[in-house]
Amino acid sequence: MRAMAYDAYGSDDVLTLCELPDPKVGPGEVRIRVRRAGVNPVDWKVMSGGLDGLMDVVFPVVPGWDVAGTVETVGIDTPEFEVGDEVVAYARKDVVHGGTFAELVTMSVRGVARKSSALSWDEAGGLPLTGLTGLQTLDRLRVSASDTVLVHGGAGGVGALAVQIARARGARVIATASPTNHEFLSDLGATPIAYGDGVVERIREVAPDGVDVVADFVGGVRDVTMAVLAAGGRHASIADASVLETGGSWFWVRPSAEGLAELGRLADAGQLRVPVADVLPLEELPAAFALSREGHVRGKLVISVSD
Repeated sequence: MRAMAYDAYGSDDVLTLCELPDPKVGPGEVRIRVRRAGVNPVDWKVMSGGLDGLMDVVFPVVPGWDVAGTVETVGIDTPEFEVGDEVVAYARKDVVHGGTFAELVTMSVRGVARKSSALSWDEAGGLPLTGLTGLQTLDRLRVSASDTVLVHGGAGGVGALAVQIARARGARVIATASPTNHEFLSDLGATPIAYGDGVVERIREVAPDGVDVVADFVGGVRDVTMAVLAAGGRHASIADASVLETGGSWFWVRPSAEGLAELGRLADAGQLRVPVADVLPLEELPAAFALSREGHVRGKLVISVSD
């Protein structure tokens, strides 16, 4: 199979387009022919060695944890799927090795769900990690229709989906972003707030009594969170472990077929869309990583592997 892979930690120049053996299919697994694979910052952070102390690695590594494609092969004892099923998966594994920037990827069914017909292939490819992160954050925070929710980084890949999920639950949503993204956030149903100096006062102007819930997807904003959180409020971060010191939650997203199915139902109901910034071919993965590193992409970068 064709794949983008690297043989040692490094920057984007360690990626090469190569031919690798097709991955084997174990019990309870499916092999997916990849159509689209979403780009996430964790992909190039893993490639740089940033998570070497956390996860084992087997070189050569095919990076990538997001996939939308078609089931090509089912393993032993895998009644959940049949060959030809259109699926999405958050394909993170216990060992960094066989990722999604390739023609084929194998994944346990615990992280695979059927693709929503309401999503294009491009949108579906960008959904799993960001969608599950937003969903699991709001689940952890027990967000309901009675809540006013502040989302730090509302225009980012995770934030934009979290805004929509919270709105689907009936919550009022306030979201921080640069002014250039305010119209985008308004279209998603959030009240946009410019970050930076004076952000606490601006949030207080629209939520004088504070907010019930804060979801942080950018990091470095704990002081702002604590300044606007109402008494008894809940907060969580995916980017700042120091929130544990102030009673918040800090965690990583987990693969979840059930969560992906829920996101699919929201898409089917017209309550969730995946903003796609750009779609690049497999061989341009280094360029996609470079764009991701800049940190100014609104929506998802997606790699097209096959049509």
